[in-house]
Amino acid sequence: MKALLATSLLLLSANLWAASVVVEDAYVRSMPPTQTVTGAFLVFKNSTDSDRAVVSAESDVSDKVELHTHLHEDGVMKMRQVDQIDVPAGGETVLEPGGFHVMLIGLKQPLKLGQMVDIKFYIDDGSSTQVQAEVKTIMSGMKMKGGMDHKKMDHSKMKTMEN
Repeated sequence: MKALLATSLLLLSANLWAASVVVEDAYVRSMPPTQTVTGAFLVFKNSTDSDRAVVSAESDVSDKVELHTHLHEDGVMKMRQVDQIDVPAGGETVLEPGGFHVMLIGLKQPLKLGQMVDIKFYIDDGSSTQVQAEVKTIMSGMKMKGGMDHKKMDHSKMKTMEN
């Protein structure tokens, strides 16, 4: 009976401290070995009925981890650090090239294709969540939403090597 009670309390306390935001589809962009900076892309999902925000992150593969976004200013795309990434109640926030993303700055060693990178995210409610993100080429990590129907494209005006 005591063991059952202890197990129940342990499960209850684990549920109370479970992360309010979870991570899906995480990957880290592969870069040439001479680069000391790369990006991570993923989806934050919030199944709670309260808005949440991811406020910081850390990883043992880099000196710093920063939350970033891209802004279009004066006709130029610029990357900027942000204080947090909001995740709406019952919703998700997609981190992708050209938008929100995670920067791994000061890589301690070159990352290899297929390597798994641990990243821990801290949420504004005090919870945290950890993910293993695979190192991939940027194109293999991207998902085309809805796919691309190449047959419907008009190729008649395309220039070829012969043109």
